[in-house]
Amino acid sequence: MRYLAEPFILGDLKRGHAVEQVLGPAGSPERPGICWVEIRPRHGACEVYLHSALACEPLTGDLDALPPLFDSEEEDFGLLLATTTDPLAALDAAESSTGSVRERWVNQCMAGDEYRDYVLAGRPAAAPDGQPWPSPPPS
Repeated sequence: MRYLAEPFILGDLKRGHAVEQVLGPAGSPERPGICWVEIRPRHGACEVYLHSALACEPLTGDLDALPPLFDSEEEDFGLLLATTTDPLAALDAAESSTGSVRERWVNQCMAGDEYRDYVLAGRPAAAPDGQPWPSPPPS
């Protein structure tokens, strides 16, 4: 099973392991990209990062190897959205700022597999569970 149940998400974060979630397509038809959110434990806190990368060939399962979608120094490390001292608060912050879904979190090494499946499936309009890709709430 690829997706993590909430107790496993919280356990991973408490043990210092990052979790990620593919948010779906980004960019334009001329410059297609992929967006994902990451919660990264760091120095007793949890940081929520938003990443946008160019979906290019060769197909890779390593999201960090993809070039940035936008020309920005922030994209080398992602855009920091929130810092919390509590893993559950980090999940809440990720959901409210990116539209991520609690049932779609994976271990950091698995997000690349999510992306690879997305590309091989022809970049579908729906997530693997048949639901629409998350949409960040309007600012």
